Amino acid sequence: MDPERAPGPAGRSDPGMTTVEYTLGTVVAAAFALVLLNVIEDGKVLKAINDLILGAINSAT
Repeated sequence: MDPERAPGPAGRSDPGMTTVEYTLGTVVAAAFALVLLNVIEDGKVLKAINDLILGAINSAT
């Protein structure tokens, strides 16, 4: 028996489940990216990230 098409708990084949999982994962990743984008675009957070990067560059030279 093909493990991709193994019967589910009720004995039914559930080959579409992986598609649903990938779709849900993609939607969650896109929502998380939007949240991160909104956080990064905040002036305080952007300044803190900029200061962190500049501090690392200045300490390396």
